Amino acid sequence: MKYGYARVSTSTQAKDGNSLDGQVMALRAAGAQAVFKETYTGTKTERPELTKLLSSLHTGDTLIVTKLDRIARSASKGIDLVNTLLHQGVVVHILNMGILDDSPTGKLISAIFLAFAEFERDMIVERTTEGKALARQRAKSMGKLFLEGRPKKYSRAQIDHAISLLSDNSYTQVAQMTGISKSTLIRYKKNY
Repeated sequence: MKYGYARVSTSTQAKDGNSLDGQVMALRAAGAQAVFKETYTGTKTERPELTKLLSSLHTGDTLIVTKLDRIARSASKGIDLVNTLLHQGVVVHILNMGILDDSPTGKLISAIFLAFAEFERDMIVERTTEGKALARQRAKSMGKLFLEGRPKKYSRAQIDHAISLLSDNSYTQVAQMTGISKSTLIRYKKNY
């Protein structure tokens, strides 16, 4: 059986050539007998239609996608998924790259993808390390302590005041009074 998977993150992708309808047409033209489609961000690995599709795949089946980024946000995540499918005996056909299977050509393409995925991971680690080193130097030159992570948006006094307002007001009312979002208030309230 040949399955297709089409995904868009937002409705604006229809304007840049990644519309669901366009993907479905390309998948059908490539031989997909059943197409799973959804509007869902690629950063989430738990996507309802992708989960259904993956549970439907069996040895000898083919998964067709228009581009690798339709099934994963990064090359490394995509390659991990592709390798899992290849080990299960599923052929993966990425229309803008080729067919990945257990043939010598498929193995070569897969190895190249893995090398690029590893390169991508290494570059991210390198950029992160360089960024932290620069931030440490900058903090040191200003006589400050370097703290890793995002700076706090609200001071302790602002949070304490907002939490105290919750005794007489709802989360929505306190959010309107203080400008602190309801979800942030709930998170801090749990920690009190």
